[in-house]
Order: sequence, then C-alpha cells, then structure tokens
Amino acid sequence: MTTPQDLFLVSLDVSGERPVEQGDLALALAGAELIDLLGVRALTLDGERIVPGPVLTTGDRMLDEAGARLVREEPYETVEDWLWRRGEGLAVAYRDVLEADGQVTGKRRHWWPVGGGTPAGTPADTPARRHAADRWESRDPVLTGLAATLGIQTDPPADAEPDDRAALTVLLAVGDAVTELEAVRERRRIENIAFDNIWRAP
Repeated sequence: MTTPQDLFLVSLDVSGERPVEQGDLALALAGAELIDLLGVRALTLDGERIVPGPVLTTGDRMLDEAGARLVREEPYETVEDWLWRRGEGLAVAYRDVLEADGQVTGKRRHWWPVGGGTPAGTPADTPARRHAADRWESRDPVLTGLAATLGIQTDPPADAEPDDRAALTVLLAVGDAVTELEAVRERRRIENIAFDNIWRAP
C-alpha cells in the first residue's frame, strides 16, 4: 500500500471536522505521491524545487505514473506547481483504481459533495483498509499531517512532524494549497451571492 491509497481510505473511514472536498483531497494525494517518491529516492528537493532522480518502477501504477510525469528539465518544478498540475482529477483517479482493485465499493458516501464529481464510495473490508487503519492509529506523522489538511484530526490531535525536512516541506505546501483553494471557493460563493442579488433587486 502507498501513502496516497492509505490517505484515500482514511478519508472514507474517519470523520473530519468538515466534509472532505474533492479538490482538497486531490491536492493532498499529489503531496502524498511526492512523499512516497522521496522515500524511494525517485526525487529530491532543492528548496521547494523537485529534482527528479532515476525513473524507478515502484510496483504501484499510480506512483509510477507520478514519477513519469516529473518535470526533468531545469528550472525544475516547484512543489506547489506539482500539486496543482498533478492534483487535477487525482481524487477520482484514485477512487477508480481502488474500486477496480476491490478496495472501494460504489456506494455513495454522504460526505462526498453532491455535484463534486464521482462519489467516493465505501471502503471494503480488506487488508489494505486494515493497513491504512493501523497506520492511522499509530499516528504516522505523514498520514496524520496530510489528513489534517483535509480537516481530519486524530483524537487527541497529533502534533508530531516528520523527521524528514523534505517531507515537511511537502506537507506545508499541501496545507498552503488547500487554504488557497478554499479562498477561491469563498470568493466564488461571494460572487455568486452578489450576482443573485443583482438579478433579484427590484
């Protein structure tokens, strides 16, 4: 199992302080891929820039795809740029992969926003789900850090940070990107309300 897969399953199993938005989950999944690729030394970070290493076969299709999509020409891509580029549609892609592998059923979950795209589904009772649950219950700092950006907190809240500075850089970038996306949503809500008020005005 990979960190993105664990994160997706945890997002289905553990209630958060707010509904998990598909866009937020996609950004966090893209960050989780970077952290796993850091772990197998498929890349390093130079500050906030992603320096690709050798093309590796990890045994996971989604991670291999992520590694193949790294920008390999200077100036290398920043972590922030990667999150937005790789994150597009990534939550649905992981949902489809996990469903095809029998890890997720097709039943709609109440927290996946209506109109937000493909419903997230329900995790099946599999070794993968138990692995994700074990990692969550052990308060893995990477998994809990990524989940915190989605409003999913441990009880009590985990305050541990990864020892790896590069992983921490990715976690901070994910948090910033999710905050930025929420600000975009809020602006759109305000604009829509203003637009409706104009049409409703006498």
